[in-house]
Amino acid sequence: TASISPNVNNPAFRNTDFDTLQIHYMEATHALIAGGADIIMIETIFDTLNAKAAVFAVEEVFHQLGCKLPLMISGTITDRSGRTLSGQTAEAFWYSLRHAQPISIGLNCALGAKDLRAHLDVLSECADTYISCHPNAGLPNAFGGYDESPEWMAEQLQEFARSGLLNIVGGCCGTTPEHIKAIAASVNTEQARIIPTVPALTRLSGLEPFVISPNINFVNVGERTNVTGSAQFKKLILQKDFEKALHVAKQQVENGAQIIDINMDDGMLDSEEAMVYFLRLIAAEPDIAKVPIMLDSSKWSVLESGLKWVQGKCVVNSISLKEGEQSFLEQARLVKRYGAAVVIMAFDEKGQAETLQQKIDICSRAYTLLTEKINFAAEDIIFDPNIFAIGTGIEQHNDYAVAFIEACAQLKQKFPLAH
Repeated sequence: TASISPNVNNPAFRNTDFDTLQIHYMEATHALIAGGADIIMIETIFDTLNAKAAVFAVEEVFHQLGCKLPLMISGTITDRSGRTLSGQTAEAFWYSLRHAQPISIGLNCALGAKDLRAHLDVLSECADTYISCHPNAGLPNAFGGYDESPEWMAEQLQEFARSGLLNIVGGCCGTTPEHIKAIAASVNTEQARIIPTVPALTRLSGLEPFVISPNINFVNVGERTNVTGSAQFKKLILQKDFEKALHVAKQQVENGAQIIDINMDDGMLDSEEAMVYFLRLIAAEPDIAKVPIMLDSSKWSVLESGLKWVQGKCVVNSISLKEGEQSFLEQARLVKRYGAAVVIMAFDEKGQAETLQQKIDICSRAYTLLTEKINFAAEDIIFDPNIFAIGTGIEQHNDYAVAFIEACAQLKQKFPLAH
């Protein structure tokens, strides 16, 4: 597992990482395709970060081979608390992996059908793709066997189908050919679930989902975990006092931050190392990890390193047209492949936008490139139109605040799904 330490005394330790997982998943995918697989299924997912590495690997193999097979994804709710082993709810799990555009999302293993019912309800409502379910034949008994009969399991799953929850159904541990036969007979007269139309909203996740809907007037991004904006936090990181640094993050969430911004850009730090270490520590703190992460850096290498250690759907802050369209689109493609939303700075090859017109022009150009060139979801675009120093007494600065406020209004009107 890439999100959980196997060492209780060292919460930042991991026995694998995204890059290692990617290599092995690519090997498996090549072999499955060579062996004649018609569909690739990433299943029994107990850690969403492992699944994100698998998705990345599968897409890379598709690119290498010039082919694309349908992809199925199935997670595992490990107990009746309704979460994966790495702590995510079913809805957060889907938002973390939605970028893979699978033909189905579902649940399998660990539990019997009855205990999966509530979590399938959640997935069925929020997922705009097919839903699969292949549960165990109940929980294992004292001898490691499974006691649910084919008839009982078929009855349970028939009710799922009758309630409009299922498109694909089967069995996992403890199921036999008799179970599959009974399940097939019980559901073949039922209507398949109709895929719902899900509104285009920004759907982020930590361990829990965070949907930015029209009902939310303001999103609080906690920026105290930012070495460029908090002298206290910077001091703690430089002193390697990570326990107190984590307390700063926890305080932000307790005080209402719906997203926390992590920035380690400082000349005295190895920014990539500090970012990765802190993210691994956060993953072990459910009171912090429940909210989405905003990865904040002026260096792409730091941002990409961070993307490999976040199991939820995070926000990249930021990319821009500063180095031209090619670099911008390359970074945006990777942001999309890692399954993140993105902040776009009003910055192009000529510099930062100062006037209202510059802000509108640069942001509009970026929006067009993202949505038309690489099909980046409009609702996953967040503009930063730049606000400069005001009240300086310098005449040319007098309009900076007004330009910023008017740019926000015009951009929202022009691109209503963006933020």
